[in-house]
Amino acid sequence: MTPVPFVMQLLNALAAMLLLLSFAMLAQRRVVTLVDLFALQGAVLCAATLLLAWRTGETNLYISAALTLALKVIVLPRLLHRLIRRLGVYWDTDPLLNIPGTMLVGLMIVVFAFGLAQPISALASTATRSAVGIAVAVILLAFLTMITRRKAMSQVVGFLSMENGLFFGAMSATYGMPMVVELGVALDVLVAMLVLGVFFFQIREQFDSLDLEELEARKEER
Repeated sequence: MTPVPFVMQLLNALAAMLLLLSFAMLAQRRVVTLVDLFALQGAVLCAATLLLAWRTGETNLYISAALTLALKVIVLPRLLHRLIRRLGVYWDTDPLLNIPGTMLVGLMIVVFAFGLAQPISALASTATRSAVGIAVAVILLAFLTMITRRKAMSQVVGFLSMENGLFFGAMSATYGMPMVVELGVALDVLVAMLVLGVFFFQIREQFDSLDLEELEARKEER
């Protein structure tokens, strides 16, 4: 049996950390901590990208790591923390599922994700193809985070975590997307955050709440 290189062991460990952070985000109800977990997820993703760039010699991965560090570890978390302070949204109470039920669904999603990723892993020729299943699991867990939350801010963090999973999946299957695509996605995410910030302030001024269930109830009243 061929021993796994130490670099690949580190990459697998970082992939496992991404999955654990996704579960931590799934169980977290404090919005500030949720943003901190997203920033930590971005830092782990940046470390994995740098390690893979050193392992493969792909120079475009160094640029991807720099973009991830700047955008997902520094810029976006600061923007989100500023929005949270100004809007006063610190807790996401009354989720659609309680924490034990959500974690149970998350475990089932992970099993489904690994089964779904098997054909993709078989077709991929990269050294990190074994992490494709984790990438799919991170994407689906982020989607579960979005649909089980009532606060719009928590859903935005779930969407950003889903983008982390998409990037990690592309990196695992093909050593990253073309640089033009990555720059375009990074710009789109940043612009979307700025637009969402303005949108949140408008909602707060009009309805004095960011709870989606309460907004839906007011819509039905009209």
